[in-house]
Amino acid sequence: MSADLEQLMGELEQLDIDGLRLIWKERYGAPPTLRSEPIMRMLLSWRIQAEALGGLDDKSRKALARSGPVEAEGKHLGIGATLRRNWRGREVVVAVEEDGFRWGDRLFPSLSAAATAIAGSRWNGPRFFGLRSS
Repeated sequence: MSADLEQLMGELEQLDIDGLRLIWKERYGAPPTLRSEPIMRMLLSWRIQAEALGGLDDKSRKALARSGPVEAEGKHLGIGATLRRNWRGREVVVAVEEDGFRWGDRLFPSLSAAATAIAGSRWNGPRFFGLRSS
């Protein structure tokens, strides 16, 4: 890594989310709508380094292409599986369907989206339903 690139990576470590978004905007246009400063820093750092050093090689690109689309966590339970939890004195039930996760009459693309709707605040769906301990 060149000294200039190392210096730029060091500067990114010092920026807050607004500073990171400004750098992204100057280089690549509209920044992602991320609220996580560490993730934004990693994305921006990767993109700048990929631009300077060449990014992924052909072998890595092909390996990623073979891996297929990312499946929402919880879909592995199988179509028709149900997840239950008592939330604030009521039982909530979410069913796994072909196109997502159904809670009542609403269909969500991810378990986290369903958990967030149930709780009224942002939740990790697998953690909300006890599929993950951390």
